[in-house]
Amino acid sequence: MNTEFFRRGPFREGAFPSRLHEPRSAVVLGRWLGSALVVCLATGLISHALQEGSGPLPSRPVNGYRVTQGLHVISGLAMIPLLGAKLWTVYPRLFEWPPVRGVLHALERLGVALLVAALLLEVFTGLLNTVQWYPWPFPFRETHYWLAWTAAGGLLLHLGAKAPTIAEHWRRRGPEVPGRRGFLTAVAASVGLVTLTTAGQTVPWLGRFNLFGARSPDFGPQGLPVNRTAEQAGTVEIPEDWRLTVKGPDQVRLTLADLEAMPQYTARLPIACVEGWSFSAEWTGVRLRDLLDLVGLPEDAAVKITSLERRGYFRTSEMAASYARDPLTLLALKVNGEPLAPDHGYPARIIAPNRPGVLQTKWVKTLEAL
Repeated sequence: MNTEFFRRGPFREGAFPSRLHEPRSAVVLGRWLGSALVVCLATGLISHALQEGSGPLPSRPVNGYRVTQGLHVISGLAMIPLLGAKLWTVYPRLFEWPPVRGVLHALERLGVALLVAALLLEVFTGLLNTVQWYPWPFPFRETHYWLAWTAAGGLLLHLGAKAPTIAEHWRRRGPEVPGRRGFLTAVAASVGLVTLTTAGQTVPWLGRFNLFGARSPDFGPQGLPVNRTAEQAGTVEIPEDWRLTVKGPDQVRLTLADLEAMPQYTARLPIACVEGWSFSAEWTGVRLRDLLDLVGLPEDAAVKITSLERRGYFRTSEMAASYARDPLTLLALKVNGEPLAPDHGYPARIIAPNRPGVLQTKWVKTLEAL
C-alpha cells in the first residue's frame, strides 16, 4: 500500500523545521514541569486531608496552611507556561510516521494522551477555581483530586517509558542548538512573571505586584476579603433571639452578652483560602476550649460546628480535638478590634491556626460533640 498519499500537511517530512523540537529542550522543560507538579501534588494532598478531616491533623505551625496552599496555587499557575512550552516542544511527535509502530508504542502513546489530558484539565479547572467560576456539571474538589492522581500515575508511566531518552539528555552534551538558550530563558522569564504578578495574594512582601491574583488580600469589609457574603449565605439579618448552643454531656445556650462577659483572648491568625489568597488579622473572642469545658466535653472529643447558613457545602464543619483544644482556636467576636461585620460572620465565627478558610465557619449557631 502506498502511504505517501497520507503524508500530507503535518504528516509530511520536514513539516516542523524548528530545531527546538528536540530531546534536550524537552528534558529540561520536563524537569521544571515535573518539579512544579510534585510541589502542586504534595501541597494539594495536604489541603485535601485538612478539608476532609482525614489522618492526624496538627494545629501548628500557625501559618502551615497559608504556606502549603500558597505554594499549591503558585506552582499550579507556574505550570501553565511550562506545560505550554513542553507541549510545543514535543507536539510534532503526534504526527510522526507511522502513527503506531506496534502494541507497546500504541500503549505509550495512549499513556501520553492520558497524561496530557489529565494535566490540561487539572490546570484549567484549578485556574477557574481561583476565581470561583465553575462552568461544569461535575463537583470540582473530587474531580480535581482524582485528576491529580491520574496525572501523577501518567507521569510515572511516561518517565518509565522515556527513561533512556531522559538519561541521555539529562546533561548538556554535544553542540548547542541555536536558539535553545533563548527559548528556555524566555520560558523561565514567563514563569517568573506569572509568579511575580499572582503570588502577592498570599506572600505579603509581593503584594505590590499582585496584578493578576484572584484576590487583593487587603480589600474587603474591615480590610479582609471574603469569598461568601452574608447576602449569599442568607444571614444578613440575625434573629434577635440568637443564642450559641453548646452541646456535650451538659448543654448551655449563650447570648452575645454572655460570650462577651467571658474571658476574651486575642490571636493574630491568617484566613487562608483554597483559592490561594491569605491575609492575617487580629481576632478577639472566647477560646473554644473554654466553651467545651462548660459542657464537660472530654479532652479528646471532636466537635461539629453548625452555621446559621441554611445551605452550602460548608455550612457545617468538623474540628478535630487537636484544633478544638488549641489555645489559639477562638470563637471570634471581633476582628482588628471591631465587632465582626456581617460578611465576616457576625455575631460569631470560628478562627483556628493551620486550618482552611472554608472550615473557619461563620455565623456559628451550634457547637456539639461528635
